Amino acid sequence: MDEFEIDRLAEADLEEPVLIEGLPGVGHVGKLAAEHLRDELDAETVVRVHSEHFPPQVGVTDSGVAELTAAEFHAVETDGRDLLLLTGDHQAQSNEGHYRLAEAILDVGEEFDVSAVYALGGVPTGELIDEYDVLGAASNEGLVETLEGHGVEFREDEPAGGIVGVSGLLLGLGDRRGLEAACLMGETSGYLVDPKSAQSVLEVLEALLDIEVDDEDLEDRAEEMEEVVGKIREMEQQQQAPAPTDDDLRYIG
Repeated sequence: MDEFEIDRLAEADLEEPVLIEGLPGVGHVGKLAAEHLRDELDAETVVRVHSEHFPPQVGVTDSGVAELTAAEFHAVETDGRDLLLLTGDHQAQSNEGHYRLAEAILDVGEEFDVSAVYALGGVPTGELIDEYDVLGAASNEGLVETLEGHGVEFREDEPAGGIVGVSGLLLGLGDRRGLEAACLMGETSGYLVDPKSAQSVLEVLEALLDIEVDDEDLEDRAEEMEEVVGKIREMEQQQQAPAPTDDDLRYIG
């Protein structure tokens, strides 16, 4: 296999689309958000990318068919902005692979004349949370102001350590190509796959790009996650309960 093998599956007549990246990361926030957009907006798969930088494995479908690991681009036409969605089950395995993959993603984006790049992801809090803020990073101050107008927060020294992987590189490398780029990161505990955080990111993206998405399915998944979180909190409370005293252990019988 070559370093990258790019299969062009269909043509798409998009008008200055926005490239939205949603590969796996913390809480699978970006992955959930991008896949929800793909499923709800009648997206058409237009490009599939295989690479030796992905893990050496295949996925297996429900019917038992093996499929080589890949990333896929999906074209979406909307009444607001046209979209080019990037989904997949893996990022690259090495530092060099992340750079190569990010460049390949931007190359495909340029083929479709993308006008901007939005990387989606999660930022870990290390604890269970009730309110899900969306943090941001952007390639220029004008875009920072625009995102702030849609409720995105820009906090000093967050995310700690910067943005790792393809999501961060799309900002840095995209800016070098003259593309406006931003990363939207939903707060998440980092412990669980987090559809509620993905929902908060999607709300910002919908307002920003003037698109409408039915989020009923994501809401259902978020409610299921809340049930899991509730059980975790109960367990934590039980673990924090004081040890029984001798008086507690006495009984009449």
